[in-house]
Parts: sequence; C-alpha cells; structure tokens
Amino acid sequence: MPASAHEAADVARLRDAATKGDVFSRAAGLHVTASALVVHVPTRRVLLRWHTKMRQWMQVGGHFDPGETDPWSVALREAREETGLDDLASLTDAPRCVQIVIVPVPTFGPENAHEHADLRYALTTDHPDSIRAETRAADLRWMPIDAAGGKVEEENLREFIARVAAALST
Repeated sequence: MPASAHEAADVARLRDAATKGDVFSRAAGLHVTASALVVHVPTRRVLLRWHTKMRQWMQVGGHFDPGETDPWSVALREAREETGLDDLASLTDAPRCVQIVIVPVPTFGPENAHEHADLRYALTTDHPDSIRAETRAADLRWMPIDAAGGKVEEENLREFIARVAAALST
C-alpha cells in the first residue's frame, strides 16, 4: 500500500505503463528495476554502494534480466551480485516491497535519459564483514542507519532508509 500521495501516483503510473507494454524491457522509457537496502540488524548498519554512473551512494539493485518477472528475486539476485553476500534474507518474515518510486535516470553514454520504476526491499545479513565489491569502482560501505540518510542525495532514498529504520524499531 502506498505510504504517500506521491508514491500512490508512481504506482498508478507504473500500472498504466504495464497495460501499454513490457515494463521489464530496458528499451521502455519507463521500466521496472528492483533494489534493496542491506541491513546488519545487531549493529543497526546499512550497506550503501557507490554508483559511478549516478556518482552517489545508493542502495544495491538493478535491472531485470530477460525472462525475469519477480521483483523480489531480482532484488535478491542483484544484491548478491553487487555485495558478494550469500546469506541475504528478507528483513520481514515474508518478503514485502517497502517502497515503490519512479526515479529519473540521466543520459549516460549511449543510453538515453529514461525512468526506473524501482521496487525496493529490505534484506539482512549475519556476515557483514563478508562483503566483496562487484568492481573496484563500486565501493561498498557500512554506515549507521541513522547517519545513512545524510550520505545519500535523493529524498526518495532518504525516505526508504527511514522506512527500514522504522521497521527495525518495531
């Protein structure tokens, strides 16, 4: 259920786009991605990744591969690929989408500007020291959840972090 009028509008746009075409295809101007915020619950730390393309700290995640249609599976796969963590699990008893947000993606190289309808999840790990960055440029950094919002640039990501922090407090 959308937590704000803005999120409700993004969900409505995504539903409309889904009736008009393949929202899993990267060729669509608006296409679905899935991401996750990885949490180490005992220390209340979250893992952020440096995204060289966006030049900012963000959550892990990415695009659907051909044939994929389950956002939870995509978020989990992408998180494993980008962090090297093989023990990732849902923060909640059953995986649930924490946030849905449509974000603009600027032109980069041969890729035109477009939008991602990002479905966001919260994951946990019991082995935070086992992280391995996917590439040297994709640095990974653990930070206290209460400080992480100050390290990210996008308001929607600050909101995502705040929702995960609230879930840890319940």
